[in-house]
Amino acid sequence: LLPFDLTSLAPLRIRSGVWLFRRYRPGRTRDLVRVFSGLGLLLLSLHQLVELFEPFQTAPMLGMILDALATQPVAAVLLSAAFTWAAHSSVAVVVLVMSLASHHMVAPHVAFALVLGANLGTAINPMIEGVTGDDPAARRLPLGNLLTRVLGVLAGLVLLPWLQPLMSEMSSDPARAVANFHTLFNAVIALVFLPLLAPYAALLTRWLPKRADPNDPSRPQYLDEWAHDVPAVALGNAAREALRMADMLQTLLLYARAGFKRDNRHRMVQARQLDAALDKLESAITTYLATLDQENMTRDDVQRMDDILAFISNIGHAGDIAHHGLLSHIAKLRKQGWTFSPEQRASLDDTLGELIANQRQAAALFVNDDLRQARALAGEKSRFRTIETQAADAHLQKIKGGQVDAAEVGALYLDILRDMKGINSHLVGAAAYPLLARHGELLPSRLREAGN
Repeated sequence: LLPFDLTSLAPLRIRSGVWLFRRYRPGRTRDLVRVFSGLGLLLLSLHQLVELFEPFQTAPMLGMILDALATQPVAAVLLSAAFTWAAHSSVAVVVLVMSLASHHMVAPHVAFALVLGANLGTAINPMIEGVTGDDPAARRLPLGNLLTRVLGVLAGLVLLPWLQPLMSEMSSDPARAVANFHTLFNAVIALVFLPLLAPYAALLTRWLPKRADPNDPSRPQYLDEWAHDVPAVALGNAAREALRMADMLQTLLLYARAGFKRDNRHRMVQARQLDAALDKLESAITTYLATLDQENMTRDDVQRMDDILAFISNIGHAGDIAHHGLLSHIAKLRKQGWTFSPEQRASLDDTLGELIANQRQAAALFVNDDLRQARALAGEKSRFRTIETQAADAHLQKIKGGQVDAAEVGALYLDILRDMKGINSHLVGAAAYPLLARHGELLPSRLREAGN
């Protein structure tokens, strides 16, 4: 598209983008229509850039520099790379080179060398300014991009004497030839390195290993290997790690509660990280407990280990529901621009508040074997079941009454309630059921005996 004058389309794209942005509600569609405005602004800025450099094309100093570069292709590459780094835009430099070539101010081979420099310079900014922190792994992508560009530029310089006549045969228009060379360079780079991405990524990973982050939630903090010889201490360490999992689940539930009040879809990234951390911690705790020598453990120690395993398994499953179910359904609500009725919003907020309270109660029950508290938490399971059943009946009555337009929103409302019910069931299974089973207060089955 670079050789074509598309400036006349800029106002149309900008206006279309603004109109569509105002028409659609917040969501992916609204985010996509911003592209129209962005393309319009890009076309307009490129046009203004060419106009800005037109007076310099007749400057004697520019002519002297270009004449000097005619015999120094390496210097042309370095100068163009530096200019691209300063301008933060390879497209701007390529457009400038096209303008110079169209006015016959640079020879074709010099123009191609300048294009090589522009493609090199565009990889410098991410390497210098785009990497923050002291984690070497953050430099993999910009360094990998820079190395591919360096290799491509070196190959381009070597092949430049043969590339010049080839590009001239493809197009007699100097500006078009510059654009074709820019496209060809990037296409060849992609074709050469795409099959090598896997070994190339492995090499960069070996060069730049990820530094352990002490603040990484998935990193165990209490699973000390030296405690293996003392089962009571090891079980205490595992229990402390299990409580960290409970805290992460609470954070996911708080994200969900905030999502009903405002658009916090950006929290989905943190939610995904917390869900992954829950899975990793569950695996780490399970492995840690599996390596304990049960011959040196008392009956109470074995029972405590079983309780910990049941707790982390249920908390992990509850985290999966919170991330993939509850938070995903709230994100869908925001994406579609749907709204619940005031009664539904109040009901969801109250129910989620009770769920958060049950999570805290489960964590406390995991530490303190309070039989009365266990009975109360177990009773919450039937209460959440009643809430879901009543909501399902009300939804069915609305559809029967002809309120078909509320079917999708009502179905989403039910999905959210079912997510909460599922999370609550895992909380009960994590802390209440093991204690009730030890005291003989848990029936083996809720089914009625066949003889009755």
